[in-house]
Amino acid sequence: MNQPNCGRAIFNFSQRLSVMLYRMFVTLLTLAFLWSALLPEVALAQTTAPPAPTSKTPTSIQPYLDRVIKQLTEFRLDNGLKFIVLERHQAPVVSFLTYADVGGVDEPDGKTGVAHFLEHLAFKGTKRIGTKDYNAEKPLLDRLEQLDTQIRAAKAAGKTEELAKLQAEFDRVELQATKLSKQNEMGQIVEQAGGVGLNANTSTEATRYFYSFPANKLELWMSLESERFLEPVLSRDFYKEKEVILEERRLRVENSPIGLMIEKFIDAAYKVHPYRRPVIGYDQDIRNLTPDDVQKFFNNYYVPSNLAIAIVGDVNPNEVKRLAQIYFGRFPAKTKAVQPIPTEPPQAQTREVTVELPSQPWYLEGYHRPAVTHPDNAVYEIIAGLLSNGRTSRLYKSLVEQKRLALAAQGFSGFPGDKYPNLMLFYALTAPGHTVDELAAGLRTEIDKLKTEPVTDAELQRVKTQARADLLRTLDSNMGMAQQLLEYEVKTGSWRNLFKQLDEIAAVTAADVQRVAKASFTAENRTIGKLLSKQG
Repeated sequence: MNQPNCGRAIFNFSQRLSVMLYRMFVTLLTLAFLWSALLPEVALAQTTAPPAPTSKTPTSIQPYLDRVIKQLTEFRLDNGLKFIVLERHQAPVVSFLTYADVGGVDEPDGKTGVAHFLEHLAFKGTKRIGTKDYNAEKPLLDRLEQLDTQIRAAKAAGKTEELAKLQAEFDRVELQATKLSKQNEMGQIVEQAGGVGLNANTSTEATRYFYSFPANKLELWMSLESERFLEPVLSRDFYKEKEVILEERRLRVENSPIGLMIEKFIDAAYKVHPYRRPVIGYDQDIRNLTPDDVQKFFNNYYVPSNLAIAIVGDVNPNEVKRLAQIYFGRFPAKTKAVQPIPTEPPQAQTREVTVELPSQPWYLEGYHRPAVTHPDNAVYEIIAGLLSNGRTSRLYKSLVEQKRLALAAQGFSGFPGDKYPNLMLFYALTAPGHTVDELAAGLRTEIDKLKTEPVTDAELQRVKTQARADLLRTLDSNMGMAQQLLEYEVKTGSWRNLFKQLDEIAAVTAADVQRVAKASFTAENRTIGKLLSKQG
């Protein structure tokens, strides 16, 4: 994500055990990861095992938590907006992350992709930023929306001559509007002030906006970020951005065999829960979205009580609170809209989807599991680590090294999100000369071992040690800490659960692994996806 409004969510798979960071679908979110499995880096990840635990290995992360508590301040403005501020004075830099508790699952039927579309438009500016003359620009933006409605009607009625005239006027008005806009002015302001990493991502459950500044630019960030969500102009460059998103979907889904496979697989795994829908949206839904659709979605969900902000770095929490009240206190309190989320019924039999495309064959297998707040969440994370975490994992050693059935074989827990009951997903890319059915048998063998053979203490401890190391590496950066604090604050009710999770992982036993494996890895709970190579 090198461009600020590219809208592609980030998956940090190396931390799959220890944190629920960025469990996003956005279809392309997961697709990007699966594509990366084609590269040697994925198959060769974690080339060395974590160090074996010693008697000096700490059994609790409590000392680390105690230090964080001393440096952390949290407060909520009167309008409901939550702030978490963590002081880190090692360098004069600060990372900022704004977390909107809204994603693909909250979209109305027929409006898929609106959350991701909004994320793109949030970089287009406000009534003061991104425009040369908003009073002159606004009538043109309104006229474009009117013309778009008329163009749709003309297309539906087959009025070719009228359609050509309307399109010509649309192009003329759009050119006028473009001349009044200042392209990427927000990005330029940030860059000129020394800011880095301006970006955002959308997932099934959240939208995140983030970048970092020198410590002396705290007030500039307050000004820019508060105005961005106080008076955004969501119709600016709307139709150009729609084409960008449609091209994004074509690249990541229609023109990608594994992209199409994932979309069909998740649709088979879920029947009623909105996890079944791609976060980027369906093609026809994206085409039919209007500026009014995006504005209504913004009005419903981008309310103070549904936003949370983490600020980590060289800051004074008292100054942060003073400025937050000045800038973000301007937001009127408002009740968040509630989109009912249907409960996915238990799966009663194996589901299977097969796709034939010009592609190297892939095999996917998923099992339903409970949400991140379930008491067994840590057990599922351990299982994911045992089977999938690097070259020492069971799937890599068995399917890639020993049997040579696969070029890559991995899995992870929390697909396509983890706020609600989700999937543990396994996948494998076939090696030349082998079939997906061979992969299915090999994968099933390793899964069944978890049900019939207790995990050894040494193997269990290795995975726990790796989980601890992964988390601490993540928390070493200001942005990593900001991301994790908000993920746990919003999804589990407290940022403290970020540290509690690691103690829960440490407490997992071999009996827990066997118990959960027996309950979850059943034929009735299984969804299978086969991407077969289409012949000539």
